[in-house]
Amino acid sequence: MTKNFRRIVLAFSMLCAAGQSVAQDAKKADAASGCDAACAAQSQPTEESKKLPQGSAAERKARMNERANAKSYTKTFDLSGLPHYVPKEKVSGPLRVSGNNYVDFSPLGKWWKEAFEKLQPGIKIEYNLPTAAIAVPTLYLDLADIGINHDPSFYDGLAHLRVKGSEPIGISVFTGSYDYVGWQNNIVIIVNEKNPLTKITMQQLDGIFGSVRDGGWVGQIWHPEFARGADKDIRTWGQMGLAGEWADKPIHPHGFAIRYATATEFGAKVLQSSDKWNGDLHTYANFKKPDGRTYLEANQIFDHVKADPYAIGYIRFHQGFPPGVRILDVAKDANSPAVKYTIDTLQDRSYPLWGDQSFWLSLKPGQALDPKVREFTRFVLSREGQELVQRDGKYLPLSAAVAKEELQKLEKIGVPAASNTKTGGSP
Repeated sequence: MTKNFRRIVLAFSMLCAAGQSVAQDAKKADAASGCDAACAAQSQPTEESKKLPQGSAAERKARMNERANAKSYTKTFDLSGLPHYVPKEKVSGPLRVSGNNYVDFSPLGKWWKEAFEKLQPGIKIEYNLPTAAIAVPTLYLDLADIGINHDPSFYDGLAHLRVKGSEPIGISVFTGSYDYVGWQNNIVIIVNEKNPLTKITMQQLDGIFGSVRDGGWVGQIWHPEFARGADKDIRTWGQMGLAGEWADKPIHPHGFAIRYATATEFGAKVLQSSDKWNGDLHTYANFKKPDGRTYLEANQIFDHVKADPYAIGYIRFHQGFPPGVRILDVAKDANSPAVKYTIDTLQDRSYPLWGDQSFWLSLKPGQALDPKVREFTRFVLSREGQELVQRDGKYLPLSAAVAKEELQKLEKIGVPAASNTKTGGSP
């Protein structure tokens, strides 16, 4: 009995020690995480969201309700250069808008609807905004007039081309957020704090994260002129100009699992949408820890870069961004200045890795654009529409220069086919 009792006590003691070790490891992991407590909490379930199907639009809305009604920034951008909305024609009838759930989560969608229906009393906006994933499919299935999303996936564009005979047309309507997770907070490049590098070009990013390719994509069109050879690969820090002990050290790249929209966005901007990635790239996706909490892919990237002096990663900037890494300035090319990531350089889009959301429009060749669609898009691109983006305080309003460019695109959409041929076609 005595021996058995001792064995039980010993086993229990070992179990307790193991439990303490796991708890200590968890605390260390939390302390090293790429997100502070307030930031990390936004990805975790609430008492209300636990009652709903995990991953559903309703569950996400309940989990993010408090943040959706808060402001991320209080800065006031000068929007005086944007044109006021003056209706070109009175329109009436239902206007179906689908896609981006964050426009629905926050007051922005409601404010746009109320303001536009006041200016155009004959209009009734009907929102269907459970997820950006439905934006383009609802267009080619004739279930929506406008889809709100970032750039469509390859198969979204292909399906639209097969059904409608053309690709969907995008009009950029606001820039992604500076640091607010969910509202398309934008991409930054990070290195370990011991790394002496301070800046990087888009071509160098291609050299580090990309590989040999035979071409790349623009929408559904393959461009062989985007090909590049192995001579453009960058695999050591010496190739980035670092000398001494860094010269022969390998570069360890980290990023998002390539099925994520973040990887697709980064690949489109940096790799010419070729999908030819560095074979040594480490990729991550969200997963549940044993305690039920979500370990965000971005925090996994941060933690690996923080632990490895020779690592580099692309990551979305967020609130509570902790120490341990440095953010690199990014240059468009070798002849352009490197630009620091700030709310101002993001809003004016001088920072090369800016991201946005667009109104996606569906037109068959030679078809005229629905006047309701044109008028609502003009309103959103106006000073009145962008002031509501700023008032909401998460997405960033367009600059006057960008708004002007998008309005010019809109004016060319839906003109007769013969006119398209003469002017070079719709954008």
